[in-house]
This record gives sequence, structure tokens and C-alpha cells, in this order.
Amino acid sequence: MAEAVYTQIAEDLRAQIASGILRPGDDVPTEAELAERWHTSRGPIRNALAALRGEGLIETGRGRPARVVARKASQAVDVSVPFTRWARDLGVEPGAETQELSLRRAGDHAAALGVEPEDTIVSVVRLRLLDGRPTMLERLFYTEAAGRRLFDVDLDEVSITEYLGSQGHPIVGLQHVIDAVAADEQDAALLQVPQGTPILRLSRTSRDADGRIFEASEDRYLSEVVRFTVAASGISTDGHFMRAVGA
Repeated sequence: MAEAVYTQIAEDLRAQIASGILRPGDDVPTEAELAERWHTSRGPIRNALAALRGEGLIETGRGRPARVVARKASQAVDVSVPFTRWARDLGVEPGAETQELSLRRAGDHAAALGVEPEDTIVSVVRLRLLDGRPTMLERLFYTEAAGRRLFDVDLDEVSITEYLGSQGHPIVGLQHVIDAVAADEQDAALLQVPQGTPILRLSRTSRDADGRIFEASEDRYLSEVVRFTVAASGISTDGHFMRAVGA
């Protein structure tokens, strides 16, 4: 019986969030209020709130009511999906504001691209948006042969991944590394967060059909907007779930 009650409570709160009755930033009714409304003990209430917290719909903290949060967009990192296509699959409008497109010496990025420090590379910095909201800052570095093609297009209007793919530089192999970093001065200004705010960093190395590296990138996502997911299938001999990375 208790299980049925907590399921009903969770469904009711979920419906209020979906309909906009409870919006991001709103407090969820307290445990006492919900217990009185549903004529139940606090056990089912806590189970219902735990379920919604697990779904990413609310956040809870010691000493304050549960609060509705904006639903995070899930970004799969075991496959390569261009930001533009990913956004549209989510049903939101992607945007881009190019901050930099330049030729420069490889310097510290030489090792990642497999070139010499004195070689010329192409550097791109773009702010990416979801429905006009700053979401991610791209820092992209390309070998000169691939990157020079970017001077021929409006980078605010194209998917770089799809454009380079159409120009003979498709991503055939890649490697992702995920960690968290503190927002630096440029991150803070463009993503509109205080400097030092924790943000998610997705570093990527992309290879072409011949196995050559042509892109090394660093995408910095607002953790309050995006979460990373990995799908696994199969179990290796050492007991770990594994899934091959696709292009």
C-alpha cells in the first residue's frame, strides 16, 4: 500500500513539474504539507521525493525544502554527435557565437595534434547556446590542412563537424576525456558564471579515415545545464561493462 501511495505522489508532482505548475526554482511542498494532503506518513513522501531527485527533477538539501531544477540535457560521450544535431534532437534551437578564428603556432597544442610546436594550426573559440542560453564554450584546434577550410564559411551558421566531414575530414576515430575544472576568466565572461565555478570539460581528439589526428578540442559545459551519459553493453572478462566508441 505504501509503495502505491509514494508512486501516486511522485506521479502527481511529476505532472505538476511537466505542466509548469511547479517551475524551475520553485519549492516543492514540504514533507509535512504533502503528508497532510495525502493522509500518509513521511516515509512514502520521502520515497517519492527520492524518485524525483533520481530523475533530476528536484534537488534537496539539509534544512531547506526540495526545489525544482531545470531538466539537464543529456550528452552521450560514447558516440560522436555534433552539437547542432544533438540540440535539435533534444527539440531545442542550437546557436553559436564565434569569438575567435585564427592562424597560430601550435605551441602547447603540438603534441595533441601530432605536429611540431612551430607548425601553423587553426584555432577556434565558439560559445554554444541552447535556445539562446549559454551552454558550452568550445576551444578547437585543427591541423592547418583541415582548419583553413573554416575561413570559407560563417562559423555561426554551420556545424563545424558536419562541414569538415563534407570537405574530406570526417571523424572516423575519436577519444574523449571527461573531467571538471574551475571556470577561468574567459569561461566566466562568456558562460555568465562566477570565475571559479565548477564546469564539465570534455576533451576530444579526432582522427580521419587514415588514422591521422586533425582536431584536438576542449568543450566546457555548464554542469547545471548538461550531464554526460555513457551506455554500456556486454561485460568483458574482467567484469567491466564495455561499448565500442562510434564515429
